[in-house]
Amino acid sequence: MSRKRFFSLTLTSLFIATMTITDVSLASSSANKGELVIYSSRKEHLIKPLFDQYTKETGVKISYVTDAEGPLIARMQAEGKTTPADMFITVDAGNLWQAQQKGLLQPVQSETLSKNIPEHLRDPNNNWFGLSVRARTMVYATDRVKPESLSTYEDLASSKWDGRLCLRTAKKVYNQSLVGTLIARLGQDKTETIVKGWVNNLAAPVFSNDTLALQAVEAGQCDVTVVNTYYFGRLLKEKPNLKLKLFWANQKTSGTHVNISGAGITKHAKHKAEAIAFLEWLSKPEAQQIFANANMEYPANQSVKPSKLVASWGEFKHDQLNVEAAGRLQGDAIKLMDRAGYH
Repeated sequence: MSRKRFFSLTLTSLFIATMTITDVSLASSSANKGELVIYSSRKEHLIKPLFDQYTKETGVKISYVTDAEGPLIARMQAEGKTTPADMFITVDAGNLWQAQQKGLLQPVQSETLSKNIPEHLRDPNNNWFGLSVRARTMVYATDRVKPESLSTYEDLASSKWDGRLCLRTAKKVYNQSLVGTLIARLGQDKTETIVKGWVNNLAAPVFSNDTLALQAVEAGQCDVTVVNTYYFGRLLKEKPNLKLKLFWANQKTSGTHVNISGAGITKHAKHKAEAIAFLEWLSKPEAQQIFANANMEYPANQSVKPSKLVASWGEFKHDQLNVEAAGRLQGDAIKLMDRAGYH
């Protein structure tokens, strides 16, 4: 037996051996009619209310496994045709694109989904669909920055922001997707110049998460940052008198960068019809309201209004570029950020 074959068998054995009792029961119960198995990188408290409501309305039981997207994708690859998963739910189009590229999802033809989910928030070949929208934009210190001095992501590279910018690490998919979108819009050379400008303007080393970047602005360590809006919402709930405010980027050009949380039907789904029915239900107003409110995100279904807190931030122009670009250009974005010294 070759060494490569030996290690492959060993890794597979280890994977199977480390399945929890709950996971084993998922595999054995997934053949039952009227039950769905879902792998989700979204935290339990954000998805369980949806599962419970759907079970209440339809009688369909939903079993689920939650983990980070990387391990879940690797797990589906290892399980192959034997996977119990009928649906994969995750955040960021880049992660959904990766699952699609690895052959883990299948296309779905649905008039309901085509009607409820805008074209730029779903895969061009219908392998996955956005279920909520997250905007990534600027937050600034209201006592040190005049809103008229802000404009675009590109402008954050200008010298007026020297020593005034804080950013989250480039290792997070959210920033990779933002840079991927800039590449799609502006090309490699212009985008690299912009990212180098960001790095030159940093007031501090990059932060591990958006909340820390927001807290740095609040503390006066820097004056402006770029975050997903729900992180701002969470901090605002904790501190209602927060002297920070959102600014909608690129309103006179391409629009504010948006991404999604979304889902796709797995290639080897044992309950394809039931999974499609659930995905369609998730795109409808009742579920959209639950989905968006749970994490202060925007509904993907544009007929549904956001929560009162989210609505209070005002309306803004979305970038209409298909979010698929975030995945397709993810590799280019990672290389570009590395060359620019953004880590």
